[in-house]
Amino acid sequence: MSTGSTTRVITTHKLLEMKQKGEKISMLTAYDYTSAKIVDQAGIDIILVGDSAANVMAGHETTLPITIDQMIYHAQSVMRAVKNPLVVVDMPFGTYQGNPKEAVRSAIRIMKESEADAVKMEGGSEIMESVERILSTGIPVMGHLGLTPQSIHKFGTYAVRAKEEAEANKLIEDAVALEKAGCFAIVLEKIPAALAKKVSETLSIPVIGIGAGRYCDGQVLVMHDMLGLNNSFSPRFLRRYGNLYEEYLKAFRNYVEDVKSGDFPNESEQY
Repeated sequence: MSTGSTTRVITTHKLLEMKQKGEKISMLTAYDYTSAKIVDQAGIDIILVGDSAANVMAGHETTLPITIDQMIYHAQSVMRAVKNPLVVVDMPFGTYQGNPKEAVRSAIRIMKESEADAVKMEGGSEIMESVERILSTGIPVMGHLGLTPQSIHKFGTYAVRAKEEAEANKLIEDAVALEKAGCFAIVLEKIPAALAKKVSETLSIPVIGIGAGRYCDGQVLVMHDMLGLNNSFSPRFLRRYGNLYEEYLKAFRNYVEDVKSGDFPNESEQY
């Protein structure tokens, strides 16, 4: 299998240095070779091969249906393109919850078959044994707290998490525990900015936010959302950096029109 450079410009150690220097960390999702190559060239620090592929690539309502084989396929595609950013792969639902031995097997499969740099796992104390077992094998782990989409059926809503004191305190405890276990970074999703600020100041490892305010050490967005490809998704935290839905639609319609009219291909576009 042909993959990208084995020597990353961005490493887990480099991310720690960035936090220590106060340098913000940029992170975006990517799921295929072509987009990952462009994201790499843009100078992104971390590419997340997210289980959000279940939504934006496959059309599922939640992230739960995506399989480990599908995640590895997406990760392999991304790895063939990248040279600079750290590549993190989401461990999909069902590959680590409740079974530490299965968690280790899943993480090893992802790392061996994709040659990515790290895995990401959702949850705190409830998955700590799995986190510790994976870390003991030498595989870097990124944590994920707050709104954890793999637990959406437990939450029953995509609303902001940890607004109440008890849940906020547990989140802080979980974040500290994940750092103590050896996680190199943590994602905080859809929590109050003041809480995210407190976590970022408490931890020595980088804290990456999505809907968690400006005080995190870095930010992550889903590529399809920030490009405006997914025009039906408009949460408060999303800033659109393009309107590719309309651009794609215009291009496709122009193509259809040119084919129907016989304008494409013209004399210069044939052999």
